[in-house]
Amino acid sequence: MRRFGLALVHHPVVGRNGELLTTTLTNIDLHDLARSARAYGAALMFVVHPVASQRMLVHRIKRHWVEGAGRKRIPDRAEALSLLRSVASVEQARAGLAGPDSQTSELWTTAADARGAQVHSYGQARAALRAEGPPVLLCFGTGWGLAPELTQAADVRLEPIRPPGGGGYNHLSVRAACAITLDRLFAE
Repeated sequence: MRRFGLALVHHPVVGRNGELLTTTLTNIDLHDLARSARAYGAALMFVVHPVASQRMLVHRIKRHWVEGAGRKRIPDRAEALSLLRSVASVEQARAGLAGPDSQTSELWTTAADARGAQVHSYGQARAALRAEGPPVLLCFGTGWGLAPELTQAADVRLEPIRPPGGGGYNHLSVRAACAITLDRLFAE
């Protein structure tokens, strides 16, 4: 199994009208994605934000739960949040996941809409994760999703999550999308 990590991307993402923007951290996203990352065996979980004060907030939240009073109250949360790393860009996350022993990591993206894109099914992605290869950084976008520049630069773009029965509604929280994606990729 290839080494993998998650990236919760706050920039570059798109807004409801398709504009590029930067979103603000949400405490519950950090907790829930870290818990999913830990449950499915991710090596690291990156929070991508270009604003230094937001990265400092990630550090403060992590410190509270890993070293502070939160650790005493809920030790399992400390284990999950110890995976958090805050970085200014997706490229820094890729380099951080690759580490000194590897030249690069692959960028995999998720998207609610796959129009005009070549996508990989979850079956194809599972097979790729079981094969030899570089580490994989799974990116999840906040706001209304990852910016086109990220999805177009991806090594792998996963198929959209489509609820059973159709209906066309597809506006999951990033927390739900991450959990569903990890389960589809790693559950046996």
